[in-house]
Amino acid sequence: MVYFRNKREISEAVRPYFIAEMNTSHFGDISTAKNMVLAAKNSGADCVKFQSWSPSTLYSDEYYRENPIAKRFVKKFSLTNDELIELTEFASINKIDFSSTPYSIDEARFLVEYCDVPFLKIASMELNNHVFLGEVAKLDVPLVLSTGMGTLDEIKAAVSVLKDHEVKDLVILHCTSIYPSQPEIINLKNILMLKKQFKNCAIGFSDHSEGISVPTTAIGLGACVIEKHFTLDKTQIGMDNGMATEPDEFKRMVEFCSIAHQALGDENRSLTEEEAEMALKMRRSVVCKVELQNNDVITKEKIEFKRPGTGITVDRYQDLIGKRVNKQKCKGDLIYYADIK
Repeated sequence: MVYFRNKREISEAVRPYFIAEMNTSHFGDISTAKNMVLAAKNSGADCVKFQSWSPSTLYSDEYYRENPIAKRFVKKFSLTNDELIELTEFASINKIDFSSTPYSIDEARFLVEYCDVPFLKIASMELNNHVFLGEVAKLDVPLVLSTGMGTLDEIKAAVSVLKDHEVKDLVILHCTSIYPSQPEIINLKNILMLKKQFKNCAIGFSDHSEGISVPTTAIGLGACVIEKHFTLDKTQIGMDNGMATEPDEFKRMVEFCSIAHQALGDENRSLTEEEAEMALKMRRSVVCKVELQNNDVITKEKIEFKRPGTGITVDRYQDLIGKRVNKQKCKGDLIYYADIK
């Protein structure tokens, strides 16, 4: 199992942890971001996760020269350090975890030192960025690692870097980095594979599909973290905003995933008291097929099997064959051991 800095356990044994990925659906507006925090809390999310980036930490100057609109976009939709602190405090007041995805080591340090995040999220694009992974690992904070666009060998290499730097608490998220992801490419059984490959890590799912059926299925395969894009209004035009989940849908996802988790139970076969009582009502007992007189011998032809299961159960009928009854028994009566000589 894994523990975040706030002592929240992450494992299959406890309720799944739900992350509302805010991405850029706040459009760089702090008031909208706060409204999203409140909506996510009311929708059952455990954590609101933002993005910590700036124009200098995402693209090269050459790229910006060729794509000048990209720099304006990144700058407009980014949040300042002061705004991140403000959102941290706002989330704390409203009793929901706050985290973010850093795109540089300075941004990562800021989140740990000034925002006291319970974990740092590592984006899929950083999976093969071993220099960055090594630097983040030194911060001694739990990590959530997305694996979109990554081969199994790349995932193993990334985990090896983190483990070499003694990262103790690591969540690995199965992820398909297509927005939106169609069901036929999501390959949820990778969750089972990751559980086998990384036994000391918690396994979750970062979902880019539309709707809530896929994350619910992920819970059934053992995912203990679900990350899902969140928006107040998916009709607004914005990066990945159209495939994000609105509050009511996110709430249904949390409810359905929680029910799925409860229904999983464990691999030990056990019966509840209610089910044992139901067996007494629904299973069959040995019943007289004909009237029996005192001292009559019981044969297979003289008995049949009917509800309720409060008498001698059908699987024990051989105990009676060849025995004699010690009293008269009417046709249709249950036979009990006390009726046998």
